[in-house]
Amino acid sequence: MIAAAPPDKVLIVDDHALVRDGLRAILLAQFPDCEITEAGDFAEALERLGDGAEPDIVLLDLNIPGASRFSALEQLRKDFPSLPLVMVSGSYDRATVRDALAAGAAGFLPKTLDRATILEALEQVLAGEIYVPQEMQHDPEAEEENAIRELIDSLTPQQRVVLGHLVAGRLNKQIAFDLDISMTTVKAHVSAILCKLNVFSRTQAVILANKVGFEG
Repeated sequence: MIAAAPPDKVLIVDDHALVRDGLRAILLAQFPDCEITEAGDFAEALERLGDGAEPDIVLLDLNIPGASRFSALEQLRKDFPSLPLVMVSGSYDRATVRDALAAGAAGFLPKTLDRATILEALEQVLAGEIYVPQEMQHDPEAEEENAIRELIDSLTPQQRVVLGHLVAGRLNKQIAFDLDISMTTVKAHVSAILCKLNVFSRTQAVILANKVGFEG
């Protein structure tokens, strides 16, 4: 990992003073010259960011008042595209971590981490890398979803359309009518879809498609 320069300024955004105090203490113990600013809600965070120079990193609570789920992250990512934003949360799961990173977070920091791991995570982000909790780095669910998406990507455009109709619960005769094709053609597409997705029934194909939110 590339060595990161110590941060000159950090913004902590959390509605719990105890959490802000804890993070402040950890940061100042390691970076005594760092300027720490705080905000208790999203509106205050925007005020702090508008006060002067951008911080080197922002620690953003997942459930911050004035925002909904990742809306604060998405807004800050839009307004300050070069600013590293690290989501902080007391409770999380694989889907939440994955969605946070997909929305532009530079890392996901559980509040349960010990002091040394928190500092290691922040230094990793400051060095330009993405921090993911150790237990989330191997994600079988994500690997399965990626494999499913690759199978779906192997379908032709027409087969994808037919799969979308299967997901919607349409019968072969309805698909034939909607797409203005013959029943024989529909059956051929369904057979090809089952083959490419490595399943034996249309129900299994729909289950796979639903796992990745495919709608056609």
